[in-house]
Amino acid sequence: MRHRLTVVGLGLGLWLMAVPSAQQAPPPPAVTATQVARALPDKLSDAEYWALIESLSEPGGTFRSDNLVSNEIYMQSIIPELQTVTRPGRVYLGVGPEQNFTYIVALKPRMVFIIDIRRGNLHTQLMYKALFELSKDRADFVSKLFSKKRPDGLTSKTTAQELFAAFSGVESSEALYKENLAAIQEHLTRAHEFPLSKDDLEGIAYVYYNFYWFGPSLTYSSSSGGTGGRGNFVNYQALMVADDGAGVSRSFLANDENFMFMKDLETKNLLVPVVGNFGGPKAIRSVGKYVRDRDGLVSAFYLSNVEQYLDQQGLWYAFCGNFAALPLDESSTFIYSQSGGNGGGGGGNLLSWYRPILADVKANKCDAGGPSSPGR
Repeated sequence: MRHRLTVVGLGLGLWLMAVPSAQQAPPPPAVTATQVARALPDKLSDAEYWALIESLSEPGGTFRSDNLVSNEIYMQSIIPELQTVTRPGRVYLGVGPEQNFTYIVALKPRMVFIIDIRRGNLHTQLMYKALFELSKDRADFVSKLFSKKRPDGLTSKTTAQELFAAFSGVESSEALYKENLAAIQEHLTRAHEFPLSKDDLEGIAYVYYNFYWFGPSLTYSSSSGGTGGRGNFVNYQALMVADDGAGVSRSFLANDENFMFMKDLETKNLLVPVVGNFGGPKAIRSVGKYVRDRDGLVSAFYLSNVEQYLDQQGLWYAFCGNFAALPLDESSTFIYSQSGGNGGGGGGNLLSWYRPILADVKANKCDAGGPSSPGR
């Protein structure tokens, strides 16, 4: 495809650009997080948070899956390199469910926007928000997420493998599910006073029920058929206990430090879910304006494999114009996925890659003033 002119890295340290100059660009000068993000908020009030969701969002669309959990078992392999090419204290953009959390705790952004075409992803993110805020530690979080009683003996030293092994012998509880769902909805509507509609509350209940019903065996396709659907997808537990290929576990549940980073971000209302199409007219550009107006820069934009669907719909060049309008520098990085993984989960799993965003802007002549033309 034309926009694959900028190749990059798959855990191999590559960072090459097929643009007129074949030489690798020098690294940008060191900038402190305070200098770059001085005007980004330290926290948002509940009213500001909800107003931001509504003002940035577009009407919801559809996708072929509920996408309650990712299928990117190899995602941690590129994290060590991402930490060398991106800058902390900036703004992270993403799409989809929990895989964002693992990238977030690795890249340490100051603020996060998760943009997804489905309003169902807003429901998923709001469920997670409530659970992070209501949980005191990782074991408490896993207990609430899957409606399982917390086993004895779990501490801050417990590894992800030990954590999930301990819960594997515990049955999910319908009573806990009902109790936790009520707590989630009360936390969002009373503690935060978010004006959730009946459809939103039902959407959150639908998402949470699937976590209760399937437990840590939940996969990308579980909720769309209940028998695995297309492909043999990796499950939630496998994603959480995976490592980076060098023996280092980097999931957001790998250790207490990672979990607490997410809990703090959510408690400050600094992870903002947005409903929007990557090729749409509003969401990405509105996020970009918000960040630019506050002297922020995008550190990373996680795309999953959304580009293939934009190509199929003829929307990639509209997306090209949208991301060209973001506040970027040479270190701003796309994180994306492509088919091809088989390890431990079957042919439905994805490989993870990264590439510099500005290289795409230059190579494809992305027009921030409007949709770019494939004829350029």
